[in-house]
Amino acid sequence: MQDIRQIIQKHRSKKTDLTVGPQKKPKTATISEIPDLFFDEILVNYKLTRIEILTLMYLYRMVYCRPNIYEEHGVSPIFKLSEMAITFQVEEMELRKSIYTLENFRFIETIREGQYFVRKYFTEDNDKAYGQSYDSFL
Repeated sequence: MQDIRQIIQKHRSKKTDLTVGPQKKPKTATISEIPDLFFDEILVNYKLTRIEILTLMYLYRMVYCRPNIYEEHGVSPIFKLSEMAITFQVEEMELRKSIYTLENFRFIETIREGQYFVRKYFTEDNDKAYGQSYDSFL
């Protein structure tokens, strides 16, 4: 038979003492800076689907809102479309179609599969109006 002291030593209180053990850091949200121009002009003047908006914002964040050594060129790092499709929970063919549409609007250009040139102010006219130029990446 176990001694009562052994039982008490093994017992854990239902109340957790916050001073004991490693502290978990509170989760913090990241913030991406998107020009108001996107909301005021692009969303109003271009009829983009949900997937096209997701794709454009994803590529924009990769180039201008995350550490990126090619930011001055407006070029995204290389990634896999299949992984992006899984993240967006869409078919890869739908994703390819949205990229094609964004290219037709000239918001982006495909350098090679998984790497894209993304305009900082979404259109060539806006880039000129806001003084945005790109270093040659070729």
